[in-house]
Amino acid sequence: MMDKANSRKSSRGALEPRQGAQAIRRALAVLRILAAGREDGVPLAEVVRATGLTRPTVHRIVHVLIEEGIVERHGKSGRYAIGNQVPELALARPRPSRLLVAANPSLQRASTEVGDTLFLTVRTGIDTLCVDRRIGIYPIQVLSIEVGARRPLGVSSAGVAILAAMPAPEARKIVTANEARFGAYQTDAATVMGQIITARKRGYNMREIGLVQGTKSISTWIKTPDGQPAAAITVSAVRTRLGPRREQEVAEILLREARIIEQAIGG
Repeated sequence: MMDKANSRKSSRGALEPRQGAQAIRRALAVLRILAAGREDGVPLAEVVRATGLTRPTVHRIVHVLIEEGIVERHGKSGRYAIGNQVPELALARPRPSRLLVAANPSLQRASTEVGDTLFLTVRTGIDTLCVDRRIGIYPIQVLSIEVGARRPLGVSSAGVAILAAMPAPEARKIVTANEARFGAYQTDAATVMGQIITARKRGYNMREIGLVQGTKSISTWIKTPDGQPAAAITVSAVRTRLGPRREQEVAEILLREARIIEQAIGG
């Protein structure tokens, strides 16, 4: 009898940590979707669709996060957004990351050399986050993404580049995880997988139609010392600025600077 009782206790003990981890992962999935909505917030229905969770589950998670000050609800629109406590928590780590420090001279150099808008985007889970933007000297600049903008991996030129630098099974797994979110960005899993394969063959990603109509983007990935793609440098410009010859020139500049950044963070 004691053995059976101990067995039941043991199975309950093994189950509880797994359930706790599942609750945390679900809450983080909700937070990532809300972060993509930035200050405007996200309607509850969109969170349900993007996470694949049931409406009661999302509703319960959101309201616990509201109680803790992590999420807030906009009174007029009824949308949910990241709360004030999140930036307060971020103050615990005020120093810039090693990647940002290492990338700064490369971004400055490439921006001066290319003349068009330059972006630094990092991977965060199954999303991308724009962490730096440099505006060039050319009179027409493409300001398609602001610093702080979050997108599902695979939506932006940088996201495709980061996925292209991963082993194929890992990239496919992330694309599948983000599939429900792609519709909001006018793309789908098959399109993203095709872009990843093309970028992997080319050695960098080139997007003929950027997030803004009439624009074109080129992205190169940056890997950490362990070989994992952590970020991407992107140049976005009006299409006439990135013809075949200049496309190759810009790609070579970005590839050069990506390797310099990799050496800096590796050292």
